[in-house]
Amino acid sequence: MAILGGGVGGAGNPVGGSFTGAAEALEIIGDFAFGYSGEVSCGDDPTNLLNATTGNYIFVGEFTPYYYTEGETDDMIFELNLNGTTIIKLTLSDATVPPQSGGVPVIIPPYTELQVTSNRRLSGTARNVGATLIGRIYRTRD
Repeated sequence: MAILGGGVGGAGNPVGGSFTGAAEALEIIGDFAFGYSGEVSCGDDPTNLLNATTGNYIFVGEFTPYYYTEGETDDMIFELNLNGTTIIKLTLSDATVPPQSGGVPVIIPPYTELQVTSNRRLSGTARNVGATLIGRIYRTRD
């Protein structure tokens, strides 16, 4: 689990600002934070898409799940958990339908463990999914 605080470029990105690819952690650039899971194969058991601990900031942004396996109508479940509690639970049932425009608004407090998982509602073949958390951070005063 990545711990994100301050420092040069935020701890999620050790090179200080360039995109290093899909990862489970949040990346920090200036006053912005983002997490891109990339395309992940998910089956019956919950699979981690994003997993991090926020730092000395409040995250204000949007959570967006994606269902990449085209032509499938299997239900895929997505959960956003904060400190082990499910805050948002969504089901996408058709891979050809894009997610809601702009995603679901979310505010994440400082020093909060966040986890995004996905799994199939019914057992069967794994499907490809992904998730993003994109937003702005507001640093707190300690």
